[in-house]
Parts: sequence; structure tokens; C-alpha cells
Amino acid sequence: MVTLGIIGVVSAMTVPSLMQNYQRQSYVAQLHKVYNEAQQAAQMVLTDANALDLKEAGLTTDEAVDAWVKKYFKVVKECGNKGSDCFAVGEYKRMNGASLGIFNYGKNQYVLASGTAIYASAAGGGIVTIYIDTNGKKGPNIIGRDVFATRIYNNGIMDDCACPELTSAPLTQEQRETSFEDHCVAGKEGCWWGCLGKIINDNWQMTY
Repeated sequence: MVTLGIIGVVSAMTVPSLMQNYQRQSYVAQLHKVYNEAQQAAQMVLTDANALDLKEAGLTTDEAVDAWVKKYFKVVKECGNKGSDCFAVGEYKRMNGASLGIFNYGKNQYVLASGTAIYASAAGGGIVTIYIDTNGKKGPNIIGRDVFATRIYNNGIMDDCACPELTSAPLTQEQRETSFEDHCVAGKEGCWWGCLGKIINDNWQMTY
């Protein structure tokens, strides 16, 4: 009985931690899948357009980005500008618990075959901003857990960003760490970058 009691106590202490680690890695795995799909889509449009960069390939407007997503991603649902059809609008929070009103604007919103929801928009100069909710409307709907802000730069590389915004990729490890500390963790007003960059720096592990 004593042995069973000890096993029960140890299980109660370790199982929640194991479950949390499993959930985090499932978010990362899904994020990595979208990351690879997006970079592949960027390279394919460059090849098809025989272009040197995404600006030359024509990804300079939301209309062009919409056509690009529909052609090169496995889209199963188009939500237009009805964010609540794809995302848990009104439920998103930062890791510090602060609410963040996102995904209630813009028209290029989709659900992919993997169940991931994305919002893609032209940021100018051949840069495409892609906001990702790795499991759609499902929780926890927390920035840096299942929700990420990303960018595909003019050269076709997906990476993080920072405020003030950067215009080229890849970012340095230092730039990613700074963005993570300033925005993903601290939640400075107006930005929620830095979470993807930290995961890239840590070899696709969610260590925070």
C-alpha cells in the first residue's frame, strides 16, 4: 500500500508536467509544418514566375497574396474578413494574461488541411505577414503557445520580426532573442513578435 501511495504521489507530480511538454511540442510540430509549407509556397511562386524575389513575383497586394495562398497552400476553408469563422476572435491573450484583440480584421483568412488557421497579408516590398493559430479556434489561444506572428521576407525566407520592423531575413540569433524578450514575453504595446524566433533559435523546441 505504501508503495502504491508513493507511485500515486509521483504520478500526480509528473503527469501534468509531461502533458504540458507534450502539448507544447504538438504546437511546435504544427508550427514547423506551416513554416515548411509557407517556405515551399514562396519558392514555388518564385519558380513559376521566374522571379528573383517575391516583389518581382507580384506579392505586393492582399489580392495577390490571396491568390498565392489559394494556389500553393492546402486550403479547406476561406473565411474572408469574418475572423470569427477561422479564429477564436476575442479570446486571445498574451502569456502574461493580457488580452490581445487580433484576427478581427483583414480579408485573407483561411483554415488549412492540417487544421491550422492563417491570416496572410501584404506588408509591402514583397514581404508577407502570416499570423498562425496552430489549432484554429481551439485553446489555449495564447500568443507564443499555439499562436504566432511570422513573416516571409522578399527573398522567400520565413522568420520572425521586431518593432521597429525589419526588412530582411534571416534574422540573427541576437535579433530574435531581443524580439522575444521585448515582445513575446514582456508584451510591449503594439507588437507580438518574437515567439517564432525563440523557437528557431532553440532548434524547434519551446523552452520558455
